[in-house]
Amino acid sequence: MSNFDYDVLVIGAGPGGYVAAIRAAQLGLKTACAEGRETLGGTCLNVGCIPSKAMLHASEYFDAAANGAMAEMGIDVTPKLNLDKMHAQRIDAVGGLTKGIEFLFKKNKVDWKKGYATFIDAHTVEVGGEKITAKEVVIATGSSVTPLPGVEVDNSKFVVVDSTGALELPKVPKKMVVIGGGVIGLELGSVWRRLGAEVTVVEFLDQLLPGMDMDIRKEAAKIFKKQGMELKLSTKVTGCTVKGKKATLTLEPAAGGAAETLEADCVLVAIGRKPNTDGLGLDKIGLEVNQRGQIEIDHEFRTAVDGVRAVGDCVPGPMLAHKAEDEGIAVAEWIAGQTGIVNHDVIPGVVYTWPEIAGVGLTEEAAKERGDIKTSKFPMMANSRAKTNHEPDGFVKVIADAETDRVLGVWCIASVAGTMIAQAAQAMEFGATSEDIAYTCHAHPTHSEAIKEAAMGVLGKPIHM
Repeated sequence: MSNFDYDVLVIGAGPGGYVAAIRAAQLGLKTACAEGRETLGGTCLNVGCIPSKAMLHASEYFDAAANGAMAEMGIDVTPKLNLDKMHAQRIDAVGGLTKGIEFLFKKNKVDWKKGYATFIDAHTVEVGGEKITAKEVVIATGSSVTPLPGVEVDNSKFVVVDSTGALELPKVPKKMVVIGGGVIGLELGSVWRRLGAEVTVVEFLDQLLPGMDMDIRKEAAKIFKKQGMELKLSTKVTGCTVKGKKATLTLEPAAGGAAETLEADCVLVAIGRKPNTDGLGLDKIGLEVNQRGQIEIDHEFRTAVDGVRAVGDCVPGPMLAHKAEDEGIAVAEWIAGQTGIVNHDVIPGVVYTWPEIAGVGLTEEAAKERGDIKTSKFPMMANSRAKTNHEPDGFVKVIADAETDRVLGVWCIASVAGTMIAQAAQAMEFGATSEDIAYTCHAHPTHSEAIKEAAMGVLGKPIHM
């Protein structure tokens, strides 16, 4: 290893990259991490997961005060929005966490190479004019916003924005159109709806939240409509013109038909994300990407080029921070001669709207393709904690194999679904049956009892419904 500057060089300091670098250093490997942003943490900490949750949480409080939820519990208030201060607490949260990673780099002796990395050969990259060699290079460059043809994003004007621009809006738009009914669009659309915007979601597919269980997708649509969002499903955007501070979208049915126009003060483009592989110089090392722009890997995260591995959003699989983190730990352990483990069949997904939406494992549709199944749903309105908290919307759904009773998937809509889903993921990691969950004592009164009740329903033994 003495022939190289480092044992491991990680390209990218997002959730996959910084975790891989820290774990590699903990395992005794001399490690560096190349990152071109001014702060560590990648999209997630800087302009993604963390700042969006800060705005979601703050807007939930405002909405509860402004629209009657507090009044129902005997708390009469008349809120006044201080958007500048709301943005300030978001910025403060981001700053604290990114500085925390910088501290962890110093603590674990990870060298931060400031700049964007480009391959010279499989073991050599250039970062900010410096050539760095490493025995193993890990690509963890993450993803970026997918552009929509005919709709030009300009975050500086705040009229047509992507997810980054939507976090920075200096005032609440009167009318906002969200292009894309996936996680990012619904979360950020929810923020501005709560703060007073009229929000319309335009989705090409016939349901929101592609990839989730169909019962969840249909129920979510009902909830968002009840909250005041207008949903235009099976609709495509064919163009956008901007005049001053107004945008005019051209829409038509996804299956074809008469066009219509829609005006907005702000348009959010949120149709998905694409892997960041441009500019890496992959051609110089003979590494090709697949049709989706992803880098193919084996179970040890090795690419087709010896000495080069990859994790996170730039490889196949769900583009989720926690998936990238687990892969970051695992790739470091493989490099160190250990066994890195990530169970890609048990990776939860969460939508941090109100209520939250979460799932892990197979959808009912996918499970049926594999064989006979049993399912059960338990409504949150029958859960005592949800009832006392005035949180009646949603349900928990458990899907199990009909023969073995092994849990294949769990899906839920609840105020704390993102927390609840961890129990389901852990149960599935250990190969639990619905009976295992049903006969595990759950604290009362808690939202998580709904998972127990749904599992009891799979067994044909429901109590509270």
